[in-house]
Amino acid sequence: MSVTTLNCGYVPLVDCAPLVIAKELGFASEEGLALNLVRQPSWSALRDMLALGHLEAAQMLSPMPVAMSIGLGGLPAKVDTLMVLSVNGTVFGVSTALAADIGPVSFGDANALLNALSRRKGKPLRIGVPFHYSMHQLLLSYWTSAMPDLRIEEITVPPPRMADAVASGFVDAFWVGEPWGTVAVQQNVAQIVMSGRDVWQFAPEKVLAVRHDWVTDNPNVARRLMRAVYQASAWLDEAQNKHLAVEILGRSEHLSVSPDLIDPALTGHIVPTLNAHPLKIDRFLQFHKHAATFPWRSQAAWIASQLGADAAGIQKAKDCFRSDLYRQNLAGIGADMPGASEKKEGALQFETAVASTRGHMILAPDAFFDGRTFDFTTPFR
Repeated sequence: MSVTTLNCGYVPLVDCAPLVIAKELGFASEEGLALNLVRQPSWSALRDMLALGHLEAAQMLSPMPVAMSIGLGGLPAKVDTLMVLSVNGTVFGVSTALAADIGPVSFGDANALLNALSRRKGKPLRIGVPFHYSMHQLLLSYWTSAMPDLRIEEITVPPPRMADAVASGFVDAFWVGEPWGTVAVQQNVAQIVMSGRDVWQFAPEKVLAVRHDWVTDNPNVARRLMRAVYQASAWLDEAQNKHLAVEILGRSEHLSVSPDLIDPALTGHIVPTLNAHPLKIDRFLQFHKHAATFPWRSQAAWIASQLGADAAGIQKAKDCFRSDLYRQNLAGIGADMPGASEKKEGALQFETAVASTRGHMILAPDAFFDGRTFDFTTPFR
């Protein structure tokens, strides 16, 4: 098998792990790929590099391919999601000053936190998010829509600069992927008060994205890339591999931060305030279990609906989540496939066995904090 070099962009976050592990532990080389990981300073830079053809593939925020495919923001490009790289893994934090202002709130109580923030008087609440077309922004918008009188000012801040933005008073609060929430806590400028899964228990966070024309022209290379990343994702979700994963991710060429800042996300032991005991958060960040890698077309539809898309836009969103290629390219390595590619989002309150090709699939709870469900499986009229 000839070796194919692939330039793959990423932003330094813990959930770039499937790409890093695919490269460092040889899953990519076993598929005949030389995976060249190209670190990007921001999501907008990564988006443009992929759109202009300087990258063949990229780690992307799950709403980015949807937004690009329906013509929102930046360069026009038709971008496909081949698979999900990570589920959940984000945190909502407040500055120490804001924490003192709103008073104590039980960690993860989305409704109580919203009520506490709504009682705050004065200027709009300045909240840092990594990118406008991000799951962070969509969850923030969805969550705060339950309290329409709460005045929010969203400010875009690249993840590695979030702690500095809090320390300088540029933002009062933030929604960011790890390890950058933990960095803010360790610098004693913020407290983590909620995880992303407290708003949506199974939110697709990062995806493996490629240009539509590239995957059409390079089907075999895409298949090999998906197989390598799938194997890396499965490796990451095994408990005995966490320590080595932390060590690899901490290297200077990847995240370049100390292991104690990476470990919380991979183990689900989040430290909410400086020197506090860690809180164990089930399914804080998932890479493989519970069909985490599957690109559900209904998740794409939910994203598009939150972006304000009409029926035609929602259909385009569904089309860019390539569950067809997932089935085609991963069935040969024993991946269990769900019986459907769409589901009612938010309907699962407990772990639930569902029909699948191997009969072993159990989906995790995917409830929203307000109990709503979203059914995109029926035609729009």
